[in-house]
Amino acid sequence: QVQLVESGGGLAQSGGSLRLSCAASGSIFRFSAMGWYRQAPGKQRELVATITVGGSTNYADSVKGRFTISRDNAKNTVGLQMNSLKLEDTAVYYCNARTVFLHRTDDYWGQGTQVTVSS
Repeated sequence: QVQLVESGGGLAQSGGSLRLSCAASGSIFRFSAMGWYRQAPGKQRELVATITVGGSTNYADSVKGRFTISRDNAKNTVGLQMNSLKLEDTAVYYCNARTVFLHRTDDYWGQGTQVTVSS
């Protein structure tokens, strides 16, 4: 089985920083991609950033220049450094991991960690 556990969420002031981490356990397989998504109250879940096993990254326009995603392929962990936080960054952040085998694609999700940005 695959289990993803997020950590590092909490309260930060506008303009401050937080670092999120996600650790995978219970699996020996390496994920083709890992990433972060977020969901604010009353809104749909949206992509924040992803990173492939080869190191290619993709960021939402709203976080470009402020957030940095990183990955340790050997440990199947992914981090998200969040700088210059804004009020609109407040959301539950979810870790995602994707596996691809032939033409089968599976997605795994963590339970989420709350990030709250205050004035």
